[in-house]
Amino acid sequence: MSNPQQLRYSKEHEWLSDAEDGVRTVGITEFAANALGDVVYAQLPAVGDTVTAGEACGELESTKSVSDLYSPVNGEVVAANQDVVDDPALVNSDPFEGGWLFKVRVADEPEDLMSADEYTAFTAG
Repeated sequence: MSNPQQLRYSKEHEWLSDAEDGVRTVGITEFAANALGDVVYAQLPAVGDTVTAGEACGELESTKSVSDLYSPVNGEVVAANQDVVDDPALVNSDPFEGGWLFKVRVADEPEDLMSADEYTAFTAG
């Protein structure tokens, strides 16, 4: 399992892309996708929703359990991945590309996001 170096990671196992015009993409990590098992349903935040770092903003349901989806940053949702809503298995098969979950215009970024190496050490813990 490899975590892309260009991303930042939260302790809740979300990843965050670099900003593109103030907008960042959010998804869950391969570690989280594997822990969840086969994702069968995704409830994502809606465009226009305000999200708060560390707070639940959606859910992912797998054959094993239902897990909250947390935002790693404060901001406004500007896109939700309809492909994941239509085919939640994308979260498992392609968590860092096609399985992204939502895009957020960042208002504030917490200090505790981890680098890929820090996240790898955190999950090995």
